[in-house]
Amino acid sequence: MDLNLRDIRAFVAVAHAGNFTRAAARLHLSQPALTVQIRRLEEIVGVRLFDRDSRNVALTPAGRDLLPLLQKSLNDMEHVLIDARALGEGSWGVVRIACLPTFAASLLPDLIQDLRKDVPRAGFHIRDVVASQVNELVRNEEVDIGLTGGGQADAAFDVLHTGVDRLVAVCPKAHPLARMRHIRLTDLASVPLVLTAQGTSVRAVVDAAFSDARCTPEVACEPMYMMTAVAMVRGGLGVTILPGTAREVRAEPGLIVRPINDPAFVRPIALIKRRGRTLPKVTERFVAAMKQKIDPAPQA
Repeated sequence: MDLNLRDIRAFVAVAHAGNFTRAAARLHLSQPALTVQIRRLEEIVGVRLFDRDSRNVALTPAGRDLLPLLQKSLNDMEHVLIDARALGEGSWGVVRIACLPTFAASLLPDLIQDLRKDVPRAGFHIRDVVASQVNELVRNEEVDIGLTGGGQADAAFDVLHTGVDRLVAVCPKAHPLARMRHIRLTDLASVPLVLTAQGTSVRAVVDAAFSDARCTPEVACEPMYMMTAVAMVRGGLGVTILPGTAREVRAEPGLIVRPINDPAFVRPIALIKRRGRTLPKVTERFVAAMKQKIDPAPQA
């Protein structure tokens, strides 16, 4: 037989009460049931724990030695149960997410603050990476959910939500494109472009748009990160194309943002998890909040 929580709780209750009747009342047990638990515990440890007579109950020397050990075990086990219930209720836990840098720098901070108002004990493990890395982190279960770019037909994933991110052109205020209210693909094809590197979800959309139009852009440089692209534009190397949600596009007072009047310049995004995996309750709560903040994809 193994020690169980009820037997340990019974021993501690009798030790503190010094009386079986009072201990049974505290535990909402009958006195015979409590006696059975104490006898079972004594059988398991192989030593008498209490000396009893018709009126008094006293710890034996072995009982005195075991009391602090079993009291600590009881406290530890009860804390484990409390934490386990909190995990199950979603009032505690860690949200492990991989997401596109634009989302991490725009919507994510507000979503974290909102969740922590309701779940102060919520923790966050965040990986802000390009779309291909988001997918790998979810696939390898290094995170539980991922916000990634592009359509998702991979059988390894469940798609929890789909949305869109509209792309915009960013140029210096003195640039000829800055005078236009809306920019067309042909306008972009006529100027040097600073495009994010191959493998990024934004670059995939831009390349597809130019390819479908049978047009070849003039690429001045290809940085990996959006902040670097913005710096290149500030330095006069060309015009960049970024998601409208990117805070980088509004961080520079000398630059201006213009919408692109072409339906091809829309980045699909998807909220994914590993197929067949159960999300922690706190993550489910976070997913529900994310769905409300992400622009939904148009219905086919």
